[in-house]
Amino acid sequence: MSNAEPRVITRSDPTRLVIEWVDGGRTTYTAAQLRAICPCARCVNELTGVRMHDPKDVPADLTQMDARMVGNYALAFRFSDGHDTGIYPFAMLHSLSPQAAG
Repeated sequence: MSNAEPRVITRSDPTRLVIEWVDGGRTTYTAAQLRAICPCARCVNELTGVRMHDPKDVPADLTQMDARMVGNYALAFRFSDGHDTGIYPFAMLHSLSPQAAG
């Protein structure tokens, strides 16, 4: 069992996502934080890995219009700015936890 396996995923409102991990950790992301780290090919150059949009341009009041599972390994979101092409693997969400950085 990986530490990056979610135990519970909660989207209680359109601006926050909370993941409780099997390792006992808890991660909270705002919709703006998720949009800022989007790993899709429109946001990150597939060849160079360079981010092509400035995370500072993401509005703080952004919301998630939809959240859904992708297989057993990731989440996908549709945001209020229309962006919906990112697939967010659990391992990435666990490793980039804002709580771990703070």
